Amino acid sequence: MERFPVISSNIISVGYEPTEMVLEIEFQSGIYRYFSVPASVHSGLMSAPSHGRYFARTIKDRYSFSRIA
Repeated sequence: MERFPVISSNIISVGYEPTEMVLEIEFQSGIYRYFSVPASVHSGLMSAPSHGRYFARTIKDRYSFSRIA
């Protein structure tokens, strides 16, 4: 999955696969995949003034995930 860099102190890059609804986030600590994430959540993350705050408020602890690296 192609990820795109973002400006954030903790998040390095973000990718999204719309047909699978999989969000991939590369953090300073590793790469994680989040499942069953609507496209609107990905769009919101990419357009948020603070990617980290949006992640904490909207994604963290709301979607199942796995660490892939």
